Amino acid sequence: MAACRSGPSGMGEAARRIDRLDTAARFTAAEVEALNARFANVPTKHMLAAVLSEGLAGRIAAVSSFGAESAVLLHLIASVDRSVPVLFLETGKHFPETLAYRDEITRRLGLTNLINLTPDPQLLAKRDETGLRWSYDPDGCCEIRKVLPLARALEDFDASFTGRKGFQSATRAGLPRFELDLTDVQGRLKINPLADWSSDQIQSYFAATGLPPHPLVAQGYPSIGCSPCTTMVAPGEDPRSGRWKGWDKTECGIHVDGAVEELPPGYEPYL
Repeated sequence: MAACRSGPSGMGEAARRIDRLDTAARFTAAEVEALNARFANVPTKHMLAAVLSEGLAGRIAAVSSFGAESAVLLHLIASVDRSVPVLFLETGKHFPETLAYRDEITRRLGLTNLINLTPDPQLLAKRDETGLRWSYDPDGCCEIRKVLPLARALEDFDASFTGRKGFQSATRAGLPRFELDLTDVQGRLKINPLADWSSDQIQSYFAATGLPPHPLVAQGYPSIGCSPCTTMVAPGEDPRSGRWKGWDKTECGIHVDGAVEELPPGYEPYL
């Protein structure tokens, strides 16, 4: 935002306003700590209502994969405000079932601001002409198809809702409700409304609301991403163990600190 102040005036001249860019961080660690303290033990829907009605997070969007459990958070958000922008990364590699599920959930919940984010076509032509980069460089594929499109879209927002939950994997254990988005140097806020929900709570919410499950869940896919990099999970395995199986990779990059910079040695950056 632009901050204005009055500058000195010359002899007989009216004071003039000088526009200065506000380069301060959107949110500070202290503000995040205060939000976590305020909403500790507050029911999720009440927290969402306060954040949205009081403008506590500024301009905010929900980032959704329309995956196995996405409908729960979207239902909660829609119960407060159906016009919240919902950002979906249309990578061009999704299961057909996911795209159909996206359309069904959007219609059923009455979401009015679904935004499909697509990769830069010139970058795709240059870096993934065959569409097979996922098979030898999954980090690079995610960078082109997820990290960069989302980073561009989030420039218009101060905060984002995510569907991450602490039980999903060891790397997400202890996830707070509010945190600084470490992929953003300007202190964007990341909100994880379901951070402390259990798998049983998620399933109970589906049952109580009649929300339809993602059709691939029943086929053994508890975590669903792009089709080439998602496999079935055996009973008792980490729900996200079917993502990038065989690779030393647990996240696509959109929730990783310094995602754009921390790429494998020798990896040619896109920026």
